[in-house]
Amino acid sequence: MEQSASGYRSGLCDGLAQLELSLSEFQQDQMLSYLDLLFKWNRSFNLSGVRDMSQMLSRHLLDSLSLAPLLTGQCILDVGTGPGLPGIPLAICFPEKRFILLDSNGKKTRFVFQAKLQLGLKNVDVHHGRIESFKETCWVDTIVSRAFSSLVEMVTLTQHLLLASGVSEPRRVLAMKGQLPADELASLPSWIAPGRVLSVSVPGCDGERHIVELLVKNPE
Repeated sequence: MEQSASGYRSGLCDGLAQLELSLSEFQQDQMLSYLDLLFKWNRSFNLSGVRDMSQMLSRHLLDSLSLAPLLTGQCILDVGTGPGLPGIPLAICFPEKRFILLDSNGKKTRFVFQAKLQLGLKNVDVHHGRIESFKETCWVDTIVSRAFSSLVEMVTLTQHLLLASGVSEPRRVLAMKGQLPADELASLPSWIAPGRVLSVSVPGCDGERHIVELLVKNPE
């Protein structure tokens, strides 16, 4: 019998409660539909090293949603989104915000585009390409990444966006990490200021989880 994500609704609801997030029944249905799609496509296209659906729920969906309390702004760029993480769970959670999901892997962006269509996510734009060549179509308030690269590489590759002039609102980076990246924080360029560094607990996940906020310094 083929496994279905519908049996994981209680696990999703429990996880949302632990994260102190409230989603409508429709949003929960979208989350479970995304989980179904990811599980099915992963068997043929190797989108993720996580094969078990219950682990996908905790290590992918709920882990992505741990970023939700820190998310601000109206246009969010998810760099190295892979199969849509954390971008798709966050786009479901915040239908009023616009999300740009970017990855250089065509196989993964094809999946993300299919998920966008099947889930009816009108607030999601999918881009296939490298971040250093990306030209924004809206003023990106926040850049997010999940296990994309080191913090130094992250800000270096997005420097053309972070330092772009023309709008007074500052931009920031929210990077999802495992262990506290103390060495990476110490190596950041002078134009970046570390913001909040939060230890987060993800339901169903063992091991350390941290969210690192990086801010562009105001010119002197």
